[in-house]
Amino acid sequence: MPITTIATSNPLLQPWNSPFGLPPFEAVQAGHFEPAFDEALKQHRAEVDAIGAGPQPPNFENTIAALDRSGRLLHRLENLFYNLASSETSPVLQAAEMRLAPVLAAHRSAISMHQALFARIDALYRERDALVLSPEQRRVLERFHLGFVRAGAKLGAAEQTRYAQIMGRLAELTTQFGQNVLADESGFRLVLRGEADGAGLPEFVRAATKQAALDRGITDGLLVTLSRSHIVPFLTFSERRDLREQAWRAWTTRGEHAGAHDNRPIAREILALRNEQARLHGYASYADYALSDTMAGRQDAVTALLTQVWEPAKARAAEELEALQALALSRGEAALLEPWDWRYYAERVRQVRYELDEAVVKPYFPLTRMVEALFDCAQRLFGVRFVARPELRAYHPDVKIYEVRAADDSAVGVFLHDNFARATKRSGAWMSSFRRQSRNLGAGGDERALPIVINNNNFAKGAPGEPTLLSFDEATTLFHEFGHGLHGLLSDVTYESVSGTSVLRDFVELPSQIFEHWLAEPEVLKRHARHYLTDEPIPDALIGKLHDARLFNQGYETVRYTASALVDMAAHALTDAAAPDVVEFERAELARIGAPAVVGMNHRLTHFQHLFSGSGYAAGYYVYLWAEVLDADGYDAFREAGSPFDPAVARRLREFIYSTGNSIEPAAAYRAFRGRGPTVEPMLRQRGLVPQAQ
Repeated sequence: MPITTIATSNPLLQPWNSPFGLPPFEAVQAGHFEPAFDEALKQHRAEVDAIGAGPQPPNFENTIAALDRSGRLLHRLENLFYNLASSETSPVLQAAEMRLAPVLAAHRSAISMHQALFARIDALYRERDALVLSPEQRRVLERFHLGFVRAGAKLGAAEQTRYAQIMGRLAELTTQFGQNVLADESGFRLVLRGEADGAGLPEFVRAATKQAALDRGITDGLLVTLSRSHIVPFLTFSERRDLREQAWRAWTTRGEHAGAHDNRPIAREILALRNEQARLHGYASYADYALSDTMAGRQDAVTALLTQVWEPAKARAAEELEALQALALSRGEAALLEPWDWRYYAERVRQVRYELDEAVVKPYFPLTRMVEALFDCAQRLFGVRFVARPELRAYHPDVKIYEVRAADDSAVGVFLHDNFARATKRSGAWMSSFRRQSRNLGAGGDERALPIVINNNNFAKGAPGEPTLLSFDEATTLFHEFGHGLHGLLSDVTYESVSGTSVLRDFVELPSQIFEHWLAEPEVLKRHARHYLTDEPIPDALIGKLHDARLFNQGYETVRYTASALVDMAAHALTDAAAPDVVEFERAELARIGAPAVVGMNHRLTHFQHLFSGSGYAAGYYVYLWAEVLDADGYDAFREAGSPFDPAVARRLREFIYSTGNSIEPAAAYRAFRGRGPTVEPMLRQRGLVPQAQ
């Protein structure tokens, strides 16, 4: 009788023989992860020890390429685990996530502070000018060296011990922060019963909230959850001001309630620990530390960009507020508008000014058609096809899987699309990977790992048999995340450490934001925006109205975004060892910069997951605006060429933006695509913050 071991009984430790190397979703249980991680951590540490103790002098292959190849079992487990924790979590998985957070952080610290390994990396780095390396190899060497230094490799022994403690505690806190936000979101229910509660809601909102109610066992009403796809339409259309206020307060106070899910002390401790982390590296603040490895480089560069839009945006928002107040007064309604009133009156003004009704627009944007639009644009630009594989099953029935193939029918990768909100899924929209592209699977670097990429959205699902209809903003989000997805799928590098979206934070939003532009192209709209009942293409008059209205409410949207970015930067620029109460700090900072209270901000600190569910966007929320400078300027290349699908421009876009990962310094990559550096005017024009050309 064969002996059963953990390696043979745990599906995570067996070969993943599913098609394309997909994770064995159906066989995996939450309890499999911790023992699998135990084994993966041991394997990775043994691999790193072997590299560090190598008998031969260090060279690129036996040190850097070997390090890039190491930990493959650990990486695939982490990719699966964190994707499930975000997209289909459970109490058991959340408990495992909390237990594993400090363990994995301790492992990362141990690797980064491995003296023998870093000695070899450092020796190669110091000799890099004399080594015979390809441009990509040199970039990989430099990035590995910088990553180790930024993780504490050059600190003294006592400082390294403290540094590891900080990183372990941060891992616990950021995990708890995200779980607290999800708990507040999944715990809120605004049940609408009777016509009075649903006054003003168009049919598409009623259908979505009816389905949400049925999904949660409520048969006698409509349900508004804290999913953005519920909250925003409700605030836009509900005539019940009292219910709008209730929904708005629940949405904006996530993470700000005393009890088990209170994020106020957690965010405060995170800020204090990040400040200590930065000081150990010799920086005055965490913002200085974080920005030192970005395109911006310094706080003053970020501040200059944000300031360039802040005052014009406030001025535009003030003009918009006047129009909203005038409409409210003309209707004999509230003279003093509150934050929960803005979207409601903005929609009324938009209907009057542009004769543009969301209830008329959405039928032309069924989700299925918009997904077809994504795939069609990708094929016309980059020659890739998305082939549905309905026989393949993922972790949830909502998830659709596609095989991605090149123009010559060679395999490019696998794409998973998870588009609907549910209680087990965190809010927002994001791209992730189950496997990143590389060609460094073995010595010699000629065996390719195909990428497995996933897009997550949180759209409100239509009723059974009915389509999911998107607003134009939601369709833009769909295109945005698909741009990230293409960044992962089209990656064409040798080394996994610089693959796909592994780029500087203020460059990573360029591939996503530039892809949004194709949605607004009339030829794309005429081809794919078709009425879900009649199959009639969207009328030219409606396209014209969408374009005429594209700058409407941009003051409001820009103030909300920029206020969030400014508060983020201010919080992470603090230099005192003790962090302040984050709610009081936020209030004081908004007052200092003159933020209009009626507008608010995209994310308050107590639920700002970009900042506190991980460190990726900490002191980095500005990156969307930074990348918008690049995407607005970059898309002008297609306009200058006379076609949104110009082959030569598309070829450069793929070669230098979507395919290079972090193998090329980002400013150099942009110049190679555009032929020059970016200019800021197209971004300002795009947001309506400069006079429009006549």
